[in-house]
Amino acid sequence: MPVSCVLNGVATPIAGDPNRPLLYALREECGLTSPHFGCGLNQCGACYVLIDGHAVASCDTPVWSAEGKSITTVEGLGTADKPHALQRALIEEQAAQCGYCLSGIMISAAALLKKNPSPSEHEVKAALDGNLCRCGAHNRIVRGVLRAAQDMKAGGAA
Repeated sequence: MPVSCVLNGVATPIAGDPNRPLLYALREECGLTSPHFGCGLNQCGACYVLIDGHAVASCDTPVWSAEGKSITTVEGLGTADKPHALQRALIEEQAAQCGYCLSGIMISAAALLKKNPSPSEHEVKAALDGNLCRCGAHNRIVRGVLRAAQDMKAGGAA
């Protein structure tokens, strides 16, 4: 029996083995490529998605646990025509290098900004602590999250 959830705002059944990691279902069945496989152990943040507004590692979250919940991936944050404030700010701050970690970082930042729309630099760094990045773009990423918070506060819709 498929697991029913709301995926990026759309009621979506997820079929297949309910014990498999949500990451694989999102990528293979749903065609969403923003959550990446990094470590498979909830240690790197590359696979983060929002589940009911909380950043969660989809690599060790079984599909069955998504029953009746709302899941948001980076694809659900914004569109090319109407990007989320985080997407705009990270582009403006040139925060992406290889980009492998960035979707997980955006998910962590989106969860932070939903909970705390005016975070300090320290709070942003703490919220992103579970996201590993090897590119050395940390300062630009933090500036981008702070810029998105300011933009959202000034009326630049999420």
